[in-house]
Amino acid sequence: RDSGFTIFYMGINGGGFLAPILTGLLAQSFSGQTGVPAYKVVFFAAGVGMILSLIWFQFGRRGLKGIGAATGPLANPMRVVGVAIGALLVIPVVYFLLKLGAEKLQGVLSVLFIVLAVMLMVEGIRGGAVVRDKTIAMLVIFFFNVMFWCFFEQAGSSFTFLAEYIVRRDFGGWVFPTGWFQSVNTLAIIVCAPIVAAVWVTLGRRNPSIPRKFGLGLIFNGLAFLLLMFALQHLVGPDSKIPFWTLFMVYVIQSIGELCLSPIGLSMVTKLAPTRLVGLGMGGWFLSTGIGNNLSGIFASIVSGEKGMTVESALSGYTFGFWALIGAGVLLFLIAPLIQKLMHGVK
Repeated sequence: RDSGFTIFYMGINGGGFLAPILTGLLAQSFSGQTGVPAYKVVFFAAGVGMILSLIWFQFGRRGLKGIGAATGPLANPMRVVGVAIGALLVIPVVYFLLKLGAEKLQGVLSVLFIVLAVMLMVEGIRGGAVVRDKTIAMLVIFFFNVMFWCFFEQAGSSFTFLAEYIVRRDFGGWVFPTGWFQSVNTLAIIVCAPIVAAVWVTLGRRNPSIPRKFGLGLIFNGLAFLLLMFALQHLVGPDSKIPFWTLFMVYVIQSIGELCLSPIGLSMVTKLAPTRLVGLGMGGWFLSTGIGNNLSGIFASIVSGEKGMTVESALSGYTFGFWALIGAGVLLFLIAPLIQKLMHGVK
């Protein structure tokens, strides 16, 4: 199942490879000519892409041969209307949350996570000792998931400032666009996902447990920060910039760590969450990811400094990131036997 989710993860990153390139070109060309704010152009393009994907799905449903189809007619068709109305009501709530600011939003997300964790634990306790233990194991891993994404998502925040001001991107007069770095991650996912999936299958019984795979993800993420530390200490040129290849490889190393963790997390939830609340468990997984994303923005603002990012501020922040990730990865390896015991044989 871990290998299957890894291949699935490769598929959803296919569009992610082209998106930063296409939206970057649209923002520069169309927005520059019309004066329309770049974010409006990009959001419009994203909307068009989503509509096209729904059309593609509709025409391709025959190929699914009934897989995923409803088992029977809806007992109450009005539930569909209720869900649609509920989804519309969520829009202003989300807008309000986004206007709060990162610090206040962090408090809201934390409260939501606590409520969700309590709901999962109540259901786990009702299900007996085994279900309870599996739920505890899942919630512990959620904590480490927050840590991973807090630093991984520097790729879309502080790393962007690093690329803009401290990475040498000039190749004989042509400048590599900063936004294109976002495609390195998805390209690495597409290339490496089949390899990682094959490794999990080949290892068979020697396949690392879920906690150890998470530990590997954290450590690989930490190694990416170690490379940045080395570059900022020893490879800064007279122009106060580091070589292009260093940031490129940082994205690649992070992507390998992502493959060790993210698709495994999706698979883990289906194995450990209480049967009646697998959907809620998946929501907890993405909520923990969201908390990490929000924390990443707060951390990025610290790394960037009040007067803009410098070699010194970047080195200080990324050194902290390295030690935090390596420490979390080692800790997870140490407590892996305990978590495995709570998982009751789940691989």
